[in-house]
Amino acid sequence: MSSSLVRSTLRTASRAVASRSSVSMAARYNSTAAVDPKISTIVDQIAGLTLLETADLVSLLKTRLNIQDIAMPAAAAAPVAAAPAAVEEPEVVEKTMFNVKLESFETGSKPKIIKEVKNLLGLNLVESKKFVESAPKVLKENLVKEDAEKLKETLEALGAKIVLE
Repeated sequence: MSSSLVRSTLRTASRAVASRSSVSMAARYNSTAAVDPKISTIVDQIAGLTLLETADLVSLLKTRLNIQDIAMPAAAAAPVAAAPAAVEEPEVVEKTMFNVKLESFETGSKPKIIKEVKNLLGLNLVESKKFVESAPKVLKENLVKEDAEKLKETLEALGAKIVLE
């Protein structure tokens, strides 16, 4: 059974339960049209369901036939032209891991920054000096947001320009 046929059947069943009419489903569509007896029997059985049973039927059919939930428009007097496909905006995922990058520094604060880099990275004084002078350069990688912001504040207080990537 195709998913559009199932959706159509589910809409019809929902309306039948809501109205609780004794009119058969086949008569609603077109009483002169030939209806398969198997389909007519299924429609009559669906029409006899309670609202809770219908909800269970709908959820079971959606699960078994892998039907996605869609918004059902209210009954319209005339057919509506197809709406253009909605443009899906990508979900914005908040970044949790950051790289702390030394962009530049004030000339007068160079010794303080070298000392801080030496302590942060465990380098000797010469290596720390070369590291700072080769800016822009990544100081630390894959830090959680809180740690990255704390490190940024510390270095900016010393006169460095820091970027979180």
